[in-house]
Amino acid sequence: MNFSGIIVGAAVFLIIGICHPIVIKMEFYWGKRSWWVLCLAGAVFAAVSLMVADVIWSTILGAAAFSCFWGIHELLAQEMRVIRGWFPENPARSEYYKHRREELGDIGPHPSHKRLKEKLK
Repeated sequence: MNFSGIIVGAAVFLIIGICHPIVIKMEFYWGKRSWWVLCLAGAVFAAVSLMVADVIWSTILGAAAFSCFWGIHELLAQEMRVIRGWFPENPARSEYYKHRREELGDIGPHPSHKRLKEKLK
């Protein structure tokens, strides 16, 4: 039997599961300007992935690299979730969020939620 697919699948599942709360915490404590940490981690994982001879470890490291790169997008989206009130904001950064809300105006809920409410009527 070949367990490499199961091993890689489980590792990717864990990587994604770990990255999600990391992105939430990064936005809470440092805001979206911490994107470079994810970029650097992704670059390191990608470089190490190229150097590892074992296919399973190389694949897992590559998945970690691109999870970090995707985390940059999620970090920016997380700020909008906080501004919309879907996630708690850091009280130490409340002035920043207040400024961003004034800058963006009334962004309200996500557009897809508005369409869903209309369909349910």
